[in-house]
Amino acid sequence: MNTEKVLNFFREITCIPRESGHEEKIVAYLQQFAKKRGLECKTDKIGNVMIAKPASKGYEKRPTIVLQGHTDMVCEKTAGSTFDFSKDPIQYVIEDGWMVAHDTTLGADNGIGVATALAILDDDTVVHPRIECLFTVSEETGLDGARAVKKGFITGKTLINLDDEDEGYFCIGCAGGMDTVGTFSYRERRLRPRALIRKFTIAGGLGGHSGDDIDKNRINGVQQLARFIVEALPLDVDLCTIEAGNKRNAIARGGEVVLAVPPRNEKKLMDLFADFSDRLRHEYAVTDPGLVFSAEPVVWEKGAIDRGTAVRLIRALIALPHGVVAMSADIPGLIETSTNLASVKVEEGHKIRVGTMQRSAVDSQRVFLAQRVAAVFGLAGAKVKHSDGYPGWKPNVHSPIKEVCVASYKRLFGHEPVVRAIHAGLECGLFTEKFPDMDMIAFGPTLQGVHAPGERLDLASLDRFYAVLLDVLKNV
Repeated sequence: MNTEKVLNFFREITCIPRESGHEEKIVAYLQQFAKKRGLECKTDKIGNVMIAKPASKGYEKRPTIVLQGHTDMVCEKTAGSTFDFSKDPIQYVIEDGWMVAHDTTLGADNGIGVATALAILDDDTVVHPRIECLFTVSEETGLDGARAVKKGFITGKTLINLDDEDEGYFCIGCAGGMDTVGTFSYRERRLRPRALIRKFTIAGGLGGHSGDDIDKNRINGVQQLARFIVEALPLDVDLCTIEAGNKRNAIARGGEVVLAVPPRNEKKLMDLFADFSDRLRHEYAVTDPGLVFSAEPVVWEKGAIDRGTAVRLIRALIALPHGVVAMSADIPGLIETSTNLASVKVEEGHKIRVGTMQRSAVDSQRVFLAQRVAAVFGLAGAKVKHSDGYPGWKPNVHSPIKEVCVASYKRLFGHEPVVRAIHAGLECGLFTEKFPDMDMIAFGPTLQGVHAPGERLDLASLDRFYAVLLDVLKNV
């Protein structure tokens, strides 16, 4: 490995809790890193950190380069896991050239980008112009850190984002995104005498990134649980609670629902779920081969959701769009617009919250899709709230930093890399708004399964990525 220094920093990062919105410890770690090495460091009010290193001898007149990554991670774990992201270090193994966390997310998105920047800051043998390493917070929950960066916090006019996930590819554009949340209010009704309480669970879906993986037709736990409940309604069931999915930018891997059923229909309900499970195993045999289904009696001391609200909720979950909505007419194979039915959860105060996320390379189409989702919520009687959203990053095919990166890759490996735009969201869109003259590119090592347990990092690709980055810094 030529990247042992990068991996050493990443190993340290895997021991630091850094769920979105709770990055205090990783911020302190970065501040201490800079202090120990006598490097310029500043932190803004939201927790973004900038660490600068002077240019190598002979490189003082070359333009400043900004290396940028985000400090937070998506915290997902397998069903039944007792892992505590607020204190436990990530457990990973090395298998067949991959670093992988089997029961949780690994956090290589974007911990490996942070570790790469730290390795360069720590290595005085690396040749480079002045470097400003920008570490932003809360990228995964709405790009809050990038949104809060003020003019003057960085001075460089060329930015390399270290948050792409396919080595050998250079990204020069991305989709914008926004959240649309529907909230249902319900009345709690008493359960009928002698009602039997049963919990039904779907687990083992692959899930994945709601941008990069949205076209893979993987199971959506939210929508499939709603599908089962629709089929069960004629059996006179009552909906006690439902919970599926988690993060807005992750595909729901499964979920669970608790139903109350009259004794006369209990066997019919269990038979229905067994048949339903067989159908899903068949439908998703290729995309989600590890699906697990369970049904069990449980104790339920509360009431049920009133019938009218339950029916409106379930019909909305069935009707809400999920998946790819449109492909790009300009770039073959690029997803232009999509939506993710991310989560449903019964909350305190007799509320049911349904989370969705819309993405598009065309901002007006993203807004229109959010309006479509809101219309479904409105017809079902839910209150709707949109996030502010973030803009897409329009590709610049004449980007100077792109030309340098492509030349470095060809020089090192003897063939052309792929230059593309992606459907995932990157902070570059917000930087474009704040710094209109900024020249940007994004690239990184190969990651698979981000935003889901089993996330993994290809170590050989990390070597190649790091070699390209060092060559770019030398030749920019």
